[in-house]
Amino acid sequence: MKETTNTAAQPSPVPFDFGDLVGEAGEGFSPVDEALLRHVTDPGSATESIHWGRNYLYAAPWQVPASVGVEGERLAVVVKQFRNAGFKAQWRRKMRGTKAARSFRVAQELQGLGVGTPEPVLFADSVASDGPSFFLSEHKTGLLESRYLLRSLSAGTEADDYPSLDCEAVFLAFGLMVRSMHDGRIWHRDLTCGNLLIDPLAFELGAQREAASHEGLLLLDLNRARTRRRLTLSERMRDLCRLEVPKSLLPALWSGYFASGENGPSRSLGPALRNAYAAAFLFRNRSKRSVRGVGRRLADMVLPRRKPHAHIPATSESSAREKIVWDQLSDQPHQHASKWEKLRVRLVDAPEHVGFLFRAARAYPQVKRQYQARSRERLGTQQVPMDGFGVGVRPWPKDPGAVVTAVQDLGVRHVLLRLHPWQEEHTDELELAQALVASGADLAFSLPQDRSLVRDPELWRRRVAGLAQLFAPLGQTFQVGQAVNRSKWGVWRPSEYKRLFQIAAEELRAVRPEIRLLGPAVIDFEFHQTMGYVFDRSPSAPRFDGLASLLYVDRRGAPENPQMGLDAAGKGAALRAIADTAPCVHTPPGESQPLNWVTEVNWPLWEGPHSPAGRDVAVSEEDQAAYLARYYLSVLASGAVERVYWWQMIAKGYGLVDWQEGPSGDLELRRRPSFIALQTLVRELSGSQYLGPVGTAGEGQWLLRFATGGGEVIAGWSSPGPSTVDLPSEARETCGLDGEWSESSSGSRARLKGQVQLFRL
Repeated sequence: MKETTNTAAQPSPVPFDFGDLVGEAGEGFSPVDEALLRHVTDPGSATESIHWGRNYLYAAPWQVPASVGVEGERLAVVVKQFRNAGFKAQWRRKMRGTKAARSFRVAQELQGLGVGTPEPVLFADSVASDGPSFFLSEHKTGLLESRYLLRSLSAGTEADDYPSLDCEAVFLAFGLMVRSMHDGRIWHRDLTCGNLLIDPLAFELGAQREAASHEGLLLLDLNRARTRRRLTLSERMRDLCRLEVPKSLLPALWSGYFASGENGPSRSLGPALRNAYAAAFLFRNRSKRSVRGVGRRLADMVLPRRKPHAHIPATSESSAREKIVWDQLSDQPHQHASKWEKLRVRLVDAPEHVGFLFRAARAYPQVKRQYQARSRERLGTQQVPMDGFGVGVRPWPKDPGAVVTAVQDLGVRHVLLRLHPWQEEHTDELELAQALVASGADLAFSLPQDRSLVRDPELWRRRVAGLAQLFAPLGQTFQVGQAVNRSKWGVWRPSEYKRLFQIAAEELRAVRPEIRLLGPAVIDFEFHQTMGYVFDRSPSAPRFDGLASLLYVDRRGAPENPQMGLDAAGKGAALRAIADTAPCVHTPPGESQPLNWVTEVNWPLWEGPHSPAGRDVAVSEEDQAAYLARYYLSVLASGAVERVYWWQMIAKGYGLVDWQEGPSGDLELRRRPSFIALQTLVRELSGSQYLGPVGTAGEGQWLLRFATGGGEVIAGWSSPGPSTVDLPSEARETCGLDGEWSESSSGSRARLKGQVQLFRL
């Protein structure tokens, strides 16, 4: 049926045209400031990630024009970024307009009908057919997503979860609202549990409400909506079938929807038709999950990768080896080359890779014997000093002193500063390094590479020589290379990294002969890659003073989750066995063994394109804090790893500190729970001695004993769920990751959970 424009009274939109960005704004939000619009439509301006999926929704500040509001008045808006990449999306855009434009216009139509929806601010479309489009609406806070109420109703816990909420009134109002929308000829087409917001204050038990009022409800996600000349019964019931409303509340829904007293076929057939559609919708969703999982895995194998986020710049390079750009939001390179392009490169380089892997295979039996012998030797027989807490940093130009202040407040002594040799200027890095050294930090440096430096060894030499002159006097240890087993960092063949390391070693040792050089900085637990580099017995083999590993475990979730039979501590022990046996790894002066450092680890957060590893492995801030504490404690207590550095201090998506910046430049820093967790560990356990595990811990329980200046402390946690355990003696005090000690009343019995707890005996 042909779509039409709703005739309900609507505010007149005001068009704007900024060349590559065009759109319309509501009357109360015009004239549109171009600089402000470009700032807000940059995901880097996000103050909060709301949804991260096919489209990205985030909150950002908006300045109301002085001509229509109070001068300086600010409004929090939700920005919904739609991608238009791909033939299907571009065809839909050509035929129907952009999703952003539809969202804006339907929102205005709903307002004209008196149906609640967040105030539409504007929509903005890229002129390019494959460019993104944006819909801005008012950010409503303090409201309840209907999905949470429906889950409570399904579990029968609504009385405990929402004791003051009148559920019947909610669904009566919902029926009224949907009927008003349908009578206004708007077909929502995506009326799911995530697209309805409820104001709990408007539905308090005992509150007086108008009989025909649906105030207190807001509809979201309008980009699929259509306006019809007349909605059929089938279309109406298909809208209502997507919410799994409990049977006990369906009468309230129908009372609202048929409040006008209609007694025709709609009243008699509608509920039955809705129930049939609901059963079909539920069946389709349940079967789609399993089919989609298989289909996604097959698609990943044979189809080109999905288009990158809209903020990632394109590349004009034709060679697969060169299709790499920098992603400013996740602070890492992005690989534009497809899986087939990368495969072709790998096949060309196959002879070198085969020899590299053969070298690793030959070394494996020796490493395994060393791992087994060391595991038996260290099993609860040796005390371990807990002096390896560290953090990685980069300059933060928005507030140069914030990094140093945060490091000092965190309490860590070991700091790893990442330098970018592809930059020509390093003034900010030098000022930060000098300030950190002046504050008493033990400073180490990381020298990553990009493709331009791999391709031009002499440019790499000049850049490293310059960095050596500036930074070698400030720190004795340098990590050479970064994620050399990932092509997006520019290294395609092992020989390329070997050449980079040899050049860096020459330049750094020329400035400071006692310099300590770590490598090969393999990312994730790909031990065969590490062995391939450090078991080189050729005359030109690199000489490492220890291993640097980017031992991320986010794809495994909790640090105790196994990969190839090893948890995070076991992986550290395996790397120690490699360091102890590899001919290319030597013991530096003043040390009793080669160094074995984890120079990067973190868990990415649900913060859209700021998150460096994708939404499938992202976690909440609370889980990030829990995993951080468990990782540091288990890996450092193993005695196999001397240092662990969290990457990095201030960053969206994964850092210990989050930040927000408004259009006027105002800045606010927020310390995440992970910052407080690491601060607590450093304050309570740095400088202590690990004495070994407590024997009462059972399966899925961890109890680690530490001797501190204030007496004996036990760190305990359990996974995957809470459990109870006996402590060796009565606990006087207990402390969580918030750093607050309190008197313990549980005696020698402790209730363990996923968050690390400290018990002072």
